[in-house]
Amino acid sequence: MALLESINSPRDLEGLSLEQLEALASEIRDFLISEVSRTGGHLGPNLGVVELTIALHRVFDSPQDPIIWDTGHQSYVHKILTGRKDFSQLRAKGGMAGYPQRSESEHDIVESSHASSSLSWAEGISRAFQMTGQDDRYVVAVVGDGALTGGMTWEALNNISHDNERNLILVVNDNGRSYAPTIGGVARFLSKVRAQGSYRAFKSSAERFFGLFGAPGRSLYRGLRGGTRGFLSRFANNEDLYSNLDIKYLGPIDGHNIQDIEVALNQAKQKNAPVIVHVITEKGRGYAPARNDEADQFHAVGQIDPSTGENMESSDAPSWTSVFAEEMVTLADAHPRVMGITAAMLRPTGLYRMAQKYPERVVDVGIAEQHAVTSAAGLAYGGMHPVVAVYATFINRAFDQVLMDVALHRAGVTFVLDRAGVTGPDGPSHHGMWDLSILQVVPHIRLAAPRDAKRLREELQEAVAIDDAPTVIRFPKGSVPPELEATRRTADGVDVLAEAPHQDVLIVAVGPMAHMAMDVRARLADQGIGATVVDPRWVVPVAPSIVEMARNHRIVVSIEDGIRVGGVGTRIRQELRAAGVDTAVDEIGLPDEFLDHASRGEILESTGLTSQHIARNLVAQVLGMKVPVARPLPEEASEDSALNEAQDSTPRD
Repeated sequence: MALLESINSPRDLEGLSLEQLEALASEIRDFLISEVSRTGGHLGPNLGVVELTIALHRVFDSPQDPIIWDTGHQSYVHKILTGRKDFSQLRAKGGMAGYPQRSESEHDIVESSHASSSLSWAEGISRAFQMTGQDDRYVVAVVGDGALTGGMTWEALNNISHDNERNLILVVNDNGRSYAPTIGGVARFLSKVRAQGSYRAFKSSAERFFGLFGAPGRSLYRGLRGGTRGFLSRFANNEDLYSNLDIKYLGPIDGHNIQDIEVALNQAKQKNAPVIVHVITEKGRGYAPARNDEADQFHAVGQIDPSTGENMESSDAPSWTSVFAEEMVTLADAHPRVMGITAAMLRPTGLYRMAQKYPERVVDVGIAEQHAVTSAAGLAYGGMHPVVAVYATFINRAFDQVLMDVALHRAGVTFVLDRAGVTGPDGPSHHGMWDLSILQVVPHIRLAAPRDAKRLREELQEAVAIDDAPTVIRFPKGSVPPELEATRRTADGVDVLAEAPHQDVLIVAVGPMAHMAMDVRARLADQGIGATVVDPRWVVPVAPSIVEMARNHRIVVSIEDGIRVGGVGTRIRQELRAAGVDTAVDEIGLPDEFLDHASRGEILESTGLTSQHIARNLVAQVLGMKVPVARPLPEEASEDSALNEAQDSTPRD
């Protein structure tokens, strides 16, 4: 990898010949396969943008010309070309992030990895450059065809088309996929462009014709090919998509031909106006195992064998996602009204199994969470019970729709939030740590957090039976923990996992934190402190039995893997106060900070979410050495009361 070793900044690309650039592209692919197979990460998307990224950094002067990557999971090549070739700790604590990160490099502009936002960023930056007289700077946004299904993209395009005097280049990286194949009308249109026989035939004949004239002819062909609105695209009726937006269009361009991409990008620079450059790429390019993977072409992989692509990670326990996938099929068998909705995540959320058996009852709306939620409200009105399955971090994007379209209309819609809590290597934008705080402000909503597979099935069945309010089921990434049976269940559905003769501490465990709570209980018992452990199952609304149990304990502690601010613990404390219960509450959860990438265990450790740390604090609180202080023991309270009475009756001079 002699060429790759010599590349430490984008400017190192300038003197390379076409042959050297092509060799460099091959070296980068080998590097990606070797490194990402050891650490895991987004392999397929990056294999597809090697030539495109090289061309972008040759034509534009980053960071003088900001390059914005939509979602950012295809930024590995960008990182390599900007001097970051240490992939040994990719996505691990202290290592390189899997997405652009400003703290890593001045070349990284946008850190958020949520799709469809790049054009809005680009519109804002280009407008700022225009208003501050920075007319020599270009703004480049790289957006995938999957992100075109997001409404925010089209909102941005509407504004961009209103002002045609900015140096703004929009590169559509069209590989026909988001995770899975991109769906919808836009996808069909782009697919038509890629596959249209007239386009392919004209391209081939034109290339042969101009090739008869040698190098000058081939140069002329490339120039004509990249003409305004796409010279070749006129013969493919390709201009219709953008014509009404009044945005210049170039393409489609072979995304693996560095020379063709550079010609198109240089022509775009000369327009002095917003330009769309349509680039056709292949996800997983150059790596047969990725290209042959029908599911998602190695969109994201764990540790794999680089020669075969086989997964090197194994677990005997099923994943939360697989349990949900199986239960949805069971529910669909029993209830014809149940249907599934997802936003470009059919396989990652597990709905693909139901789709295989009941394809007419599963809808993939593309990267369009807002539409997914409101569409679900409409389906509920029409007599169905939709189950909307998304990652927990992405429900943030549709909060208004949950509030105003589902809850306000008392629609029976179930939301299943995968990857809730700390997700680990994907970093701040992918932690699903805000859902409990955000969603519990929605009137009449019911939130469930199962502690194991049995409870996931049980609570999902209960959720789809509710037709007059939104329901939520949330669970983390990874394997399901062992089943944890309750000693009893209260009349209002709270599972009591353990009780002690001395009612010192009431531990309220949210979902899979129940296992940690049981460990905390054991540690407290070693110190002579009795603890009751309960799993509310449905954490919102707070069950009356929890209020009554809190009344009889000296202190209450909630343990959750969401943020403490506005979390379940806060809700419990409010309910206790409303009921006149003065038992102190300690809310254990995540800080309201953007948490960096690391393993789930490392993040929990760094935020104090360990049984050892929690038990140590509780011991101090029970002993009255730390706030919040536990209520005194009954005998201590009696002694204090007697002492106070005696003091009050003592004659004073």
